[in-house]
Amino acid sequence: MTLTKTSRWLALALLLSGCGTGEVGSDPEISSFGTSITENTQLMTGERDFAISLTQKFASEAPNTVHFAFNSSALDGLAQQALLRQAAWIRNYPQVRFRVYGHTDLVGSAAYNKALGMRRAQAVVAFLTAQGVSRAQIDAVVSEGKTQPLVFTQAPNAQNRRTVTEVIGVLRRAPAQLDGKYAQRVYQGYLDSAAPKPMNTVANQSSAGIAISPGN
Repeated sequence: MTLTKTSRWLALALLLSGCGTGEVGSDPEISSFGTSITENTQLMTGERDFAISLTQKFASEAPNTVHFAFNSSALDGLAQQALLRQAAWIRNYPQVRFRVYGHTDLVGSAAYNKALGMRRAQAVVAFLTAQGVSRAQIDAVVSEGKTQPLVFTQAPNAQNRRTVTEVIGVLRRAPAQLDGKYAQRVYQGYLDSAAPKPMNTVANQSSAGIAISPGN
């Protein structure tokens, strides 16, 4: 990791450390950081890197997609289980912004599916907030309708009937409860994800000529 990239993350960590005094629910937009154009550029670039890293982390640790029955925005048991995991993950990152996208299959008119996709996204947001997720963290609820199918078929298709929750950035001002420990945890998580992974021990032993006994 280059020094420049590290400095971006340090700037972002300072943003997350809670030195701002705004209230929860402030406009979720990229914060200015100092008066230097260079500092602002580093912060915005750091936020983009941060969002990409956390998007990957979120997708690997919590299901970011839930599915729906045909012509329905109701959350079944499987969807609720997935959203419980989403909510638990999101609560651990109170300074992170998310966006929920609603999708449909290709059956029906564009206008109808646009509205159906919105109802699905709204159902997800309502469930997440009921689990203690701050509404300020949900930057927008978007309906893609039937414009972005995963499977191109005119028949009903469960994979297309979905919502997707994505990381999009950080809130403009830190909630009062955030402190340096939170920023350190986020930054350390990034460092851990960027660190080279150790080679497989068994493979190392084999390449060194050490005999490995077969397991049971």
